[in-house]
Amino acid sequence: MEKFYESMYKLVVETSTNLPKDVRRAIAHAKLQESAGTRAAMSLATITNNIKMADDKVSPICQDTGLPTFKIKVPVGANQLVMKDAIKKAIAKATEDGKLRPNSVDSIDGSNTGDNLGEGTPVIKFEQWEKDYIDARLILKGGGCENKNIQYSLPCELDGLGRAGRDLDGIRKCIMHSVYQAQGQGCSAGFIGVGIGGDRTSGYELAKEQLFRSVDDVNPNEELHKLEEYVLENANKLGIGTMGFGGETTLLGCKVGAINRIPASFFVSVAYNCWAYRRLGVKLDPQTGDILDWHYQEGEEVQFADEVAATSESNQPEAQTVELTAPITEEQIRELKVGDVVKISGRMYTGRDAIHKYLSDHDAPVDLNGQVIYHCGPVMLKDEEGNWHVKAAGPTTSIREEPYQGDIMKKFGIRAVIGKGGMGPKTLKALEEHGGVYLNAIGGAAQYYAECVKAVDGVDLMEFGIPEAMWHLEVKDFTAVVTMDSHGNSLHQDVDQSSLEKLQQFKEPVFK
Repeated sequence: MEKFYESMYKLVVETSTNLPKDVRRAIAHAKLQESAGTRAAMSLATITNNIKMADDKVSPICQDTGLPTFKIKVPVGANQLVMKDAIKKAIAKATEDGKLRPNSVDSIDGSNTGDNLGEGTPVIKFEQWEKDYIDARLILKGGGCENKNIQYSLPCELDGLGRAGRDLDGIRKCIMHSVYQAQGQGCSAGFIGVGIGGDRTSGYELAKEQLFRSVDDVNPNEELHKLEEYVLENANKLGIGTMGFGGETTLLGCKVGAINRIPASFFVSVAYNCWAYRRLGVKLDPQTGDILDWHYQEGEEVQFADEVAATSESNQPEAQTVELTAPITEEQIRELKVGDVVKISGRMYTGRDAIHKYLSDHDAPVDLNGQVIYHCGPVMLKDEEGNWHVKAAGPTTSIREEPYQGDIMKKFGIRAVIGKGGMGPKTLKALEEHGGVYLNAIGGAAQYYAECVKAVDGVDLMEFGIPEAMWHLEVKDFTAVVTMDSHGNSLHQDVDQSSLEKLQQFKEPVFK
């Protein structure tokens, strides 16, 4: 097993940086469904460009590399303790090399371990089998999509769909509702794994296990196969679209599994995964630990390079493009409206959960008047001279900052906030009163946005850890879409309402 550590390191790096073939094919198909000149087309062009950049740089596709979860099947007699130590060593090395973001945080005191190791991290699940090789699979599922997981207890009442009973049609309604409730916050277009039955714990485990299936496989259970096909077809009629901007593709894949339950409980558990569907697997020699083969890499190879070059210009949305340099004035902000494309240059500051809580109780470490806050927890590396460099820098889900955002903008004079998935009514009201704007960047496009960062000029509050610190970034042509303006308009609110109306058409029974 001397090569096992090297094989696990390679699995981690490939999973973080190289999207598997089955996922690429699904994204390429979605791209063909969108009309040129729409926000959805622009978003998918950015996504495919980002995939190519991650390939070329061998850098994380998305900055949020999630909670690494390994599923490993081993022959009887394999030393699982030795394997677990090797996996942890590989995770720490990949983090040190900038292939993973340090994501392991103590739940009590909030401290970041810095190496992705800690109590419960990474997740490693072993299973014995009688085959003569090791099957090791890894999924990196970011927090934005993890937060859109949902579990239903049947019977229940669902917005737009009415009562869902304890039958296949009730399950159908729950799955359709799960896609609606995610909106763009889980970096749609996405994939879902569904677990029917079990208890609350085993139901979620089954749902996540479905995400280890191939996008192209066929469910051997005919009823579940029909359910998967139904959901995949009809969820794309909701009009939520890529990033929740509206469009033809909301769901890229649906996989459903079922296990027995007890009479008192009937759970439907849904694990949502973003378009950056990072999961790979390897077949290993149990004697040496060498990689014998890769999973999810069968079938046609999709190359995005020529496609991106041919479509990036034509996929600009039909709205004005505004160039801004920070600091930004209120007058400039008041001229923006929902749908405008903004290109920002100058200074930008990152700020996530810890920063927003800190700013609500303390003075800011820098002058934020007229400035831009970017909801981002980047992957950072320091060179030999002590200078920091951005390795991945896509947006994080913004709704978590809803309790703080409006108050902080008014307190410090912040004019623009960049994130993904939109924010709520409190922030929208503050934007109108204060003269602010919310800009939606493309979730998961960590390499695309890292390329916009020309320098790292400083950092504050490093005690919160790399993802939560306030990084001072010098940017050039950082592109995002206005989705909440200073006139009370919200694209997210509009898409939510229109998709709820479309959801209602699926209220009547289908599976009897």
